[in-house]
Amino acid sequence: MKIEVLGPGCPRCQALEANVREAVKDMGLDAVVQKITDLGKIMEYGVISTPGIVV
Repeated sequence: MKIEVLGPGCPRCQALEANVREAVKDMGLDAVVQKITDLGKIMEYGVISTPGIVV
């Protein structure tokens, strides 16, 4: 599974990334968590407000 955390690095984005990583670990998921900070890539998903998650 691939999980992308979308956001420029604001405190809420950092908190979401930490929460996602903790949840993946706690649930024992076989997942790769990737942080996406490129605004162009974030916009490709249609996200207009960050943070966001793509699973």
